[in-house]
This record gives sequence, C-alpha cells and structure tokens, in this order.
Amino acid sequence: MAGSTRGFSGRGSRDAGRPARDPRLPPGQYDVGDDWPVLTAEVTPRLVPERWDMTVNGLVDTPTTWTWDEVRQLPGSEYHGDIHCVTTWSKLGTSFGGVSVDSLLDAAGPSPEATHVLATSTTGYTTNLPLADVRGGKAWLVWTHEGKPLSAEHGGPVRLLVPHLYFWKSAKWVTKLTLLNHDVRGFWERNGYHDLGDPWREQRYQGD
Repeated sequence: MAGSTRGFSGRGSRDAGRPARDPRLPPGQYDVGDDWPVLTAEVTPRLVPERWDMTVNGLVDTPTTWTWDEVRQLPGSEYHGDIHCVTTWSKLGTSFGGVSVDSLLDAAGPSPEATHVLATSTTGYTTNLPLADVRGGKAWLVWTHEGKPLSAEHGGPVRLLVPHLYFWKSAKWVTKLTLLNHDVRGFWERNGYHDLGDPWREQRYQGD
C-alpha cells in the first residue's frame, strides 16, 4: 500500500515517492495529481443526509443543532486551495463547498473561556483543535467537492475541512463541535499524532 503511515490505511497513489518541487507543497509532501487517496481508520458509514444533524455545544451561550436542511440554508462558503495528508500526499488546487464554521460558532456564541474545540464524528472518531484554528475563515463544514456531492468514502454527506492542518484534523462524517476551556486529545492524538498538525512545520507525531 503506497502512502501509508502508522495507523492510517487506504489506497495510496501510484505516484507515491515523486519528489516535491511545487512551492505549494509543504516539506516531505508529494503532489497526488488528480487522485485523492481514501484513508480511514474505521468502517465507512452509510449515512442518510436527512437523518444527519450538526450540533455546537459546550462553552457556548446557545447550544444549537441544525438539521441537514437547516445547515444548508446558512450562508454558503467555498474553499479553493490545497489539502495535505500526514501520509505525505497533497492535493493541489482543489475546491469544496459548504458553510464556514464561523457561521455555526456565531450562532451558538462561544464563551470567552473557550479555547479549544473537540470535533466528533457519527462513528465516535474525535480530533482536537485550538479554537483559533477554526475561526477567521480557516475551517468549513463541506458537502461538495469540485461541485459534486461529497462521497461517503471521503466523509460525506458532511465533513469538517481545516485545510491549513494535516487532513486527519478534517474529521469525516462530523456531527458535533464541542467548545472547551482546555485541550482534550482526540483519537489519533492519543495514539501518537501531533496535537496541532501543521504541515509546514512537519508536525506529524508527538515531539515533532
């Protein structure tokens, strides 16, 4: 299997190991081209969008839950740019559509004490993020990729997108964001991955 590391598994690219020359590529990454490897640590759920919902809770003024129809009625937002996986592949110049996480947080009203977010998927997968890394137009809930519905294998119907961090932070099948006043490690962070995961600093594992 190409493009795998400790823990993750999935289809790698036939271009694995190609030297990184594009200045958009962080250190140690290669351009996957038109491919998009499927990497997962769990069985892919088959979710019906109409039964999916999204909750923002924890240290907020108004814990709020949106249905599929309700979240799609929020102001739309798109991301056009690059994504980077800890397994060393990057996908350049890609696009996603959905809603900015800012819209959800503004509706719920984060407490001044809130410093971190724990994202939870319908599978029970979790990942932790500093609140500052999902604010200010840095993160999205997305349900389209290149104008088409996001496939289940890539986190559909809705995934978190935090493109400036390694892609394990962009939790698939996300269903909840919990605001906290302290950091709580998620699934991969408890298993040796870096708490933040900045590709440009090669923060792959604890201690990097």
